[in-house]
Amino acid sequence: MKSRQSGITLIGFLIVLLVLGFFAFMGMKLVPAYIEFFGVKKAMSQIATSGSNQDLDGIRRDLMFKMGFQYVDDATIQPKDITLDRANNGARLNVSYEKQIHFLYNIDFLLHFDNSVQLRNAPM
Repeated sequence: MKSRQSGITLIGFLIVLLVLGFFAFMGMKLVPAYIEFFGVKKAMSQIATSGSNQDLDGIRRDLMFKMGFQYVDDATIQPKDITLDRANNGARLNVSYEKQIHFLYNIDFLLHFDNSVQLRNAPM
C-alpha cells in the first residue's frame, strides 16, 4: 500500500508567509489612522454632550484641546476641516479631513474621514 504525503511545501509556505506579511504590514500602516479617527469621534461626542454655548472659533479651540487628550496629531486636522452647519433650529458639528499615508516606494494610501454630531445648546 502506497502512502501519500500531505502538507505544504517549503515554497508554498513561503508564499503564504509573504502574503500574510504583506497584509500585516498594510495593517500596521493603516490601523493608527483609524485609531486616530476614533479619537476624533470621541472628542466630537464630548463637545456635543457638553452643551457649551460658543461660537465656531470657541468650538474649534475646545475640540482641538480635547483631541490632544485622544492622541490626535495636530497636523492631521486643520481648523478649516471643522465646520458648523445650522439647520432645523439646531447646529451640527462636522469634521472632514483626508490623511495620506506612505506605503511602499511611490504607493500611498489616501484615507478620507468624515463625521458629524448634533450639538446641544448650540449658538445660533
